Order: sequence, then C-alpha cells, then structure tokens
Amino acid sequence: MVHGIIIPASDSEPLVSAEFEKLEDYQRVVGGWIEAVDIPELNATIYVNEEGLLRGLPFNRRATFLWWFHLPVTCGRARLVGNAVLVGGVNPAGNSSDLSRAVSHLLLASGEYNVSTREPGGARWRSEPEPHENYLEAIMWAALLQEYAPSLQVRVTPIGGSQSE
Repeated sequence: MVHGIIIPASDSEPLVSAEFEKLEDYQRVVGGWIEAVDIPELNATIYVNEEGLLRGLPFNRRATFLWWFHLPVTCGRARLVGNAVLVGGVNPAGNSSDLSRAVSHLLLASGEYNVSTREPGGARWRSEPEPHENYLEAIMWAALLQEYAPSLQVRVTPIGGSQSE
C-alpha cells in the first residue's frame, strides 16, 4: 500500500489522507487513465486524469499551485484539472512510494503560514502583512509572487515555527 493524499478539484472538499494498493485505486480517484506530474523538490508525484483537459474537468487550484510553487518553471504554462492524487516519488523499482510525513503534515495539519520576500542578495526578508490560514493558501500567494516578480526570492514559513520552504 502507498500512503498519499487526495486533492479534490473542489475547494469546498477537504484534502483526504488515503491508501492506494493498485492502479485502479488511482484511476478511481481521478476518473480515468492517470498522468504523472513530478515535484522533485518534495520527492512527490501528483497523478491526474490524462484526458482531464480534453474532458473539461474543473481546475484543481490546490494541486496546480502546489506544483507551480515547487517547480516554478511550470507556473502559468500548464494547469492541473480534476481530482488529484499526491504520493511520494517513484522508487528504484519504478513504483510509487509513500508521501513523506513532512509533506503530509504540511498539507493536512492546521496552522497559519507567512509568505516573505527579499531582493536577490538582500539580507532582510519582508513578510506579507496578513498570515495565510494553511500551507496551500500561502503557496498560492507565493507562486503568484514568483510569477509576477521573478527576481524576488520567496519563502513560506509556519507562524511560530521553522522555515518550510
């Protein structure tokens, strides 16, 4: 079994921790054939419906911004649609692995996050005035900052904790 998280396309539905035993488990969640989208920085893979864009599936804001923030070259160039499955990266045998506890905690635990920026070579980080209610909300804002001000360094940190990005 592979531990992962289901990221529903609908923002009104919560992220769900889940176990995946076989290919059909992934296909059931995404509603068809799967396509892998890697996030090397997190050692994770997002699986989405391979025909999602052709079938007009709804935009998955949370999965897309997670991908964009951790792989900025994709920002604004492609989007993920439909329900998504997030699991660990592919292991040496070519199979999906468990999503790390650290990434699971980032996405499932409650807590506020701060987005900070600084100029290249600058010493001081400048924090946004308002905290974000969770990690995904914070990285959505951070990814937009990366896209519109690519020279800025951007980080996301838990409030009252250590740096997470």
